[in-house]
Amino acid sequence: MIRRIALFLATNLAVLVLLGIVMSVLEKAFGIQPGQNGTLLVFAAVFGFGGAMISLLMSKTMAKRSTGAQVITQPRNEVERWLFQTVERQAQAAGIRMPEVAIYDAPDVNAFATGATRNSSLVAVSTGLLRAMDRDEAEAVLAHEVSHVANGDMVTMALIQGVLNTFVLFLARVVGRTIDAMLSGNRDNDGGPSFFYYIIVTVLELVFGLFASMIAMAFSRWREFRADAGGARLAGRGKMIAALQRLAGNRGQSTLPDQIRAFGISGGIAHGLRKLMMSHPPLEERIRALREAA
Repeated sequence: MIRRIALFLATNLAVLVLLGIVMSVLEKAFGIQPGQNGTLLVFAAVFGFGGAMISLLMSKTMAKRSTGAQVITQPRNEVERWLFQTVERQAQAAGIRMPEVAIYDAPDVNAFATGATRNSSLVAVSTGLLRAMDRDEAEAVLAHEVSHVANGDMVTMALIQGVLNTFVLFLARVVGRTIDAMLSGNRDNDGGPSFFYYIIVTVLELVFGLFASMIAMAFSRWREFRADAGGARLAGRGKMIAALQRLAGNRGQSTLPDQIRAFGISGGIAHGLRKLMMSHPPLEERIRALREAA
């Protein structure tokens, strides 16, 4: 769990720092001066939302490639036929267009949904899930993923990440200029920042990025509770609870790539500060929430 969290943080912070470096180069090239916060905010928004939107638009293609998921176009056997018909029925009940349905080869009991819009999405299940779960439990997992799509969680997550990226990039530069001015004795070097300004900004991006990740993960945990409730409505509360109990009894290292791990159904165990960086609530909490809602 610690290694997974560290890898997730390192990946997200590395992307943020890369965006920051590119923005710093353009900031210098366009000669943005202290006090031009409006222009700076526009630059930050372009880069902050740009990265998040590109990731969203590429999410389905990247998910297929990274997991090796095989989309079911014409069901070849009874299992694929059942998967396709179940998702089709649930999509109609949820009021969304039929998602692509796929199977990917992995030993862990997992599934995920992704896609740029509610009507252009992908629902995929692992071979490990098909082996470990009965039909009722698998139906509930599919309902959970269809609920993610119906709730627009992928788009909302991208928008939240865009807002967070924007403010990280913007605040790092505003605070960085203030610290740089203090360190230089408020001397005006032709209105341009010193060399240390860029070091300060990079450090601040890492610090602010860490807090931004905590906010993004808090939303991710909340949307899991909401998708569980949606899965209970589509498949039945008993089936949803049974599916989560099965997941709790089949804990293991997720094989989902980092960029789509937050969209998987399975959750882990963490306590204290580590819990703040979890994309999913502990399964015991999710089961308890469904039982209390009943």
